[in-house]
Amino acid sequence: LKGTIYTAAQEIEDAGGQALAQIVDVRDEASIQAAIDKTVETFGGIDILVNNASAISLTSTQMTEMKRYDLMHQINTRGTFLTSKLAIPHLKNATNPHVLNLAPPLNMEERWFSSHVAYTMAKFGMSMCVLGMAGEFRPFGIAFNALWPRTVIATAAVENLLGGQAMIRCSRTPDIMADAAHTIFCRDAKECNGNFFVDDEVMASIGVT
Repeated sequence: LKGTIYTAAQEIEDAGGQALAQIVDVRDEASIQAAIDKTVETFGGIDILVNNASAISLTSTQMTEMKRYDLMHQINTRGTFLTSKLAIPHLKNATNPHVLNLAPPLNMEERWFSSHVAYTMAKFGMSMCVLGMAGEFRPFGIAFNALWPRTVIATAAVENLLGGQAMIRCSRTPDIMADAAHTIFCRDAKECNGNFFVDDEVMASIGVT
């Protein structure tokens, strides 16, 4: 299937890199720990962590089933917290360690909550991890930042859950997020910390519009 760990790994290898595809349940501590251990064993350490896994249900309070609520909070907020926690001992040994959460700026405005409060709470949990961990691990030189798209991105989740090809046709490709992430990772972790970036603003900062 397009968008799986296997296709991602193949793209990395086709581009000349090395990849290690691992099946991970970010709700399960043992699963994350095993993946981190295998990564360190294979590559010798961890330099960057991207907390990208996310569950989405853009439903109102009355229409949100509690199993969906639990899933979003287990994957988005808890998964981000736990994966970061288990990676930090290895990030402390990296030369320029970065953690990047795909999470929104912490704008506490009604409009971001009123249509889908459960989802926004779960995503803002990821944002709060950035805010807190940026300060907690500043003495260790680990950067914690967030990156969020200005508009809808044409991902498998958007195609499968939010409107199919009609939505894809009016969305930007994931390339802008990848380029923005790369730009962030190239910055000094000691100087680039605690930011809530938006993709096009990151690119504009290096002259790409």
